[in-house]
Amino acid sequence: MTGHIRPPGNIYSRRLSITKESFRKRGVEGFLVTDIHNVRYLSGFSGSSGFLFITRKENIFATDFRYKEQSEKEVEGWEILIEKGDGVKLIKSLCQKNDIKKLGIESSVSYIFFNKLCKTGLYVHPFEGLIEKFRETKDVSEITAIKEAIRRAENAFIEVKPYIRAGAREISIALRLEEKLKKKRCRHIPFDIIVASGTNSAMPHAKPTEKKLSPGDLVIIDWGGEADGYFSDMTRTLLMKGDNLNKKKEIYQIVLEANKSAISKIKPKTKSPEIDSYAREVINKAGYGNFFGHGTGHGVGLQVHEAPRITWNKREIIRENMVFTIEPGIYIPGLGGVRIEDIVAVRQEKCEVLTSLPKNLEVI
Repeated sequence: MTGHIRPPGNIYSRRLSITKESFRKRGVEGFLVTDIHNVRYLSGFSGSSGFLFITRKENIFATDFRYKEQSEKEVEGWEILIEKGDGVKLIKSLCQKNDIKKLGIESSVSYIFFNKLCKTGLYVHPFEGLIEKFRETKDVSEITAIKEAIRRAENAFIEVKPYIRAGAREISIALRLEEKLKKKRCRHIPFDIIVASGTNSAMPHAKPTEKKLSPGDLVIIDWGGEADGYFSDMTRTLLMKGDNLNKKKEIYQIVLEANKSAISKIKPKTKSPEIDSYAREVINKAGYGNFFGHGTGHGVGLQVHEAPRITWNKREIIRENMVFTIEPGIYIPGLGGVRIEDIVAVRQEKCEVLTSLPKNLEVI
């Protein structure tokens, strides 16, 4: 093991203080952070392997040799340990050194890892969503990064849009969009881009195929960008010129009204099922309730899907500076689907729509 420590940065120091206070109140003497997104949130480490061992007095970051140099550049305010293949043995040693008898861990750990920790003789207490709860509200730097991720994604889409024409293949559009995102400095693509046309667009998470866009097709495009580890997620639906478009135009307008209705009701202290209901009510009243089966939105940040969940079965109180999507949809087998997805940030009395691409129906 080798050690290295640097003074803490303000943002990470504040997050760490809140975490320590939280687990102290829960009656454990130390806390182990293994979820790599939470590791980044608390330490700034952007690699793929590492864990945090936190006590009331100690801040320890452990990783392996591959990330020694990277962690020394990125991780401030933590003693850096390079472990050599037995993380459980290292954790037991740290607990003994710091006289930790009750260790809090994240409930997301594997059963095998949990079982190994228990066999060390430690009292191990899993906590669900302790750090994820802090991540629900974003600070200025996080919202700035999300805005940049949106800007990169929107600019990439604008550059690809001239290629979205009859005869273009779904997979070709998706690959072209991915290339543009990378050229906009998105180091990671947050999820597999969805380009779904015609009857394929009736599947909310359809994969791009070799299918060519045809006259009269609805075309759902769902994609996102990245900036400094933070993601964006948005969807626009286009309609190809053709015959018998009236029903497709009708469901588009219903989804657009549902999107706008939900957004107009977002403010602090609103409950997440209420926001979901504002979108769902519009679609239900129009007679298409059976064709909208997913939630209205989800949080976006270090993960493209995180808390809060804007749906009927997750009761969360909306708080200022939460960032999440609003994405109602209608999906009719044999006809096609429409989804319109924006990202919003909750402000003092309402919300700010961060996405800026037009939402009125475009027939191309």
